[in-house]
Amino acid sequence: MLDRNMEKLLKQYFDGDRRALARIISIIENGENNVARLMDKVYYRTGNAYRIGITGPPGAGKSTLVDQLTKIFRQEKKSVGIIAVDPTSPFTGGALLGDRIRMNDLTTDPGVFIRSMATRGSLGGLAHGIQEIADLLDAFGFEIVIFETVGVGQSELDIVEAADATVVVLVPESGDSIQAMKAGLMEIADIFVINKSDRDGADRTMMEIEYVLEFKEKPGAWKPPIIQTVANIGAGINFLNKSLSEFYDFQNKNHSRLKKQKKRINKYVRQLVKDKLLNDFWQPEQEEKLVEKVELILQKKHSPYAVSEKIIKDFRESQ
Repeated sequence: MLDRNMEKLLKQYFDGDRRALARIISIIENGENNVARLMDKVYYRTGNAYRIGITGPPGAGKSTLVDQLTKIFRQEKKSVGIIAVDPTSPFTGGALLGDRIRMNDLTTDPGVFIRSMATRGSLGGLAHGIQEIADLLDAFGFEIVIFETVGVGQSELDIVEAADATVVVLVPESGDSIQAMKAGLMEIADIFVINKSDRDGADRTMMEIEYVLEFKEKPGAWKPPIIQTVANIGAGINFLNKSLSEFYDFQNKNHSRLKKQKKRINKYVRQLVKDKLLNDFWQPEQEEKLVEKVELILQKKHSPYAVSEKIIKDFRESQ
């Protein structure tokens, strides 16, 4: 059960109060105890938003691209929720808010909601709690939810599970596309964007990507388009929007969006179970046992493997 204040906050959220939406997002980011109960009430209104992930190496112009793409969505009368994931501040633990500053002209649009989040050490390029916040924006009524990742380029990019469509943004400079291939971005892209394509090397980068895609092409599968853009002047953004619409239609025709949603839910439930079990397990008495055992491990009287098995066994027997 939620307390009276939370019930009131939830009612304001369902009534379309953006301040209530922002407050609930803060509750999720802070990891407060009532997150699961809040999300349980919200979840039944989800499933309508199209979730788009924008990722790629740092400096590729992802924020400018999101800004221009959002303006086109707004011209089409679509409401947009943006989750801009920034590197964690080393001083405050919060987001550096660079994306929100760059998208300043969108902040006064009532059809746009922008939230900057900190990665707080997340290894996949997205912040902890991203799934819940995307669900909140979805249930609030936003038709488009955009994730802009920090662009750290790790191979384990959890944007694949979070988004219905993934846009990988590269720049013409030699090495960027090769680095992206090494990092695994070639594997996750539904659409490629070569931004800042007014620079030398854009055509070469395009040919490199086309060459790699030829070896991955499968009959009946979606072939990722490669779009050249100059986001700061809006060039190529309409082509990107058209490709996103075509991919949306393709997903609905072959039910791949539904398959992706099932996979996302499967992973999400597993993660929730894992988090719950870990929280229940690491109670003060378990922490004390571990501190004692660490000393014995350092003295080579026990191994970490034997200690972990003993801790788990004692926990199970105590239940």
